[in-house]
Amino acid sequence: MQKDIFDRIISFLLGASWAVMFFGSLIIFKTFLFLGVGFSIFLTIIFIIVSLFFVLGLDAFSINRKRLDEAKKQTKLLEQIDAKWTS
Repeated sequence: MQKDIFDRIISFLLGASWAVMFFGSLIIFKTFLFLGVGFSIFLTIIFIIVSLFFVLGLDAFSINRKRLDEAKKQTKLLEQIDAKWTS
């Protein structure tokens, strides 16, 4: 199945955001490790939670796009059924 440009961009951004979350959490942990392990883990968890909101936002775009495509298909079918019954 051919993907359009919107789906490709969303897929790329989803992959990039997962990579940023993984490597960013590693960098955050190592950067603040000198302040203590507990504080470093706390900041890493905060970073992961904020990053997950971005991932959820991108996933919501993808889901809403699929819902719109499905609604267009259903509308087309309903218009065809209506045209058969009214003619």
